[in-house]
Amino acid sequence: MQTLEGNPVFVHAGPFANIAHGNSSVLADKIALKLVGKEGFVVTEAGFGADIGMEKFFNIKCRYSGLRPHVVVLVATVRALKMHGGGPTVTAGVPIPKEYTEENLQLLGKGCSNLSKQIQNASTFGIPVVVAVNMFKSDTEAELQLVIRMAKEAGAFDAVKCTHWADGGKGSVALAEAVQKASQAPSHFKFLYDVEGFGNLPICMAKTHLSLSHDPEQKGVPTGFVLPIRDIRASVGAGFLYPLVGTVSTVCLGSLELLILDLVANL
Repeated sequence: MQTLEGNPVFVHAGPFANIAHGNSSVLADKIALKLVGKEGFVVTEAGFGADIGMEKFFNIKCRYSGLRPHVVVLVATVRALKMHGGGPTVTAGVPIPKEYTEENLQLLGKGCSNLSKQIQNASTFGIPVVVAVNMFKSDTEAELQLVIRMAKEAGAFDAVKCTHWADGGKGSVALAEAVQKASQAPSHFKFLYDVEGFGNLPICMAKTHLSLSHDPEQKGVPTGFVLPIRDIRASVGAGFLYPLVGTVSTVCLGSLELLILDLVANL
């Protein structure tokens, strides 16, 4: 497919990183790399939270593909960081609480601890990190600058605000320039563990994407918790082991397919 501005895009649907690896296919990446050439850039998604999607991209996908990334682009929003700072619960269909639409530097500053931890986690793989601050129209300049400053203090190569949702490509020029510069910086990519377990398979943690812990209610940077593993299963064909963390449940696609067929049959 292509974007509204004519950029080529490989679109994938799932699998989600809370219960699977959350990455696009190796084949799509390799085709894209071939098309852009040696001087081009390929942006590939490792979604559903840096603590799961990104980690699985490095330790699973890169291990199997042999490909080595040059830059981590870590996306953050003021609203999400306010939630990690202790903001009220956001409920679908209910107006968003004012804490997320009005300036609140104290709440935001507290929530930036989560961003700092994500930057530190990404940096352990030996890759420079660029933070893309996805700007909402209600974000104030003071809030945006606070996120940018704290991201850099946490070790990010750069942090820039983005308005691509409103301005298209023009709204992400600064981000593209930062990524280009970061790609030229020294990097020393490494895996965080060796595969010496069952079948030499890497680990694909099935856990909530709402917290660094197993408990979605624990925001920010929770510490001192015991990570409960209730079972470990093997997806031998896919090539990984997946521990079930806490109360997370896996999606049964078979039931979903039956539901869709039933809906179609009753239309």
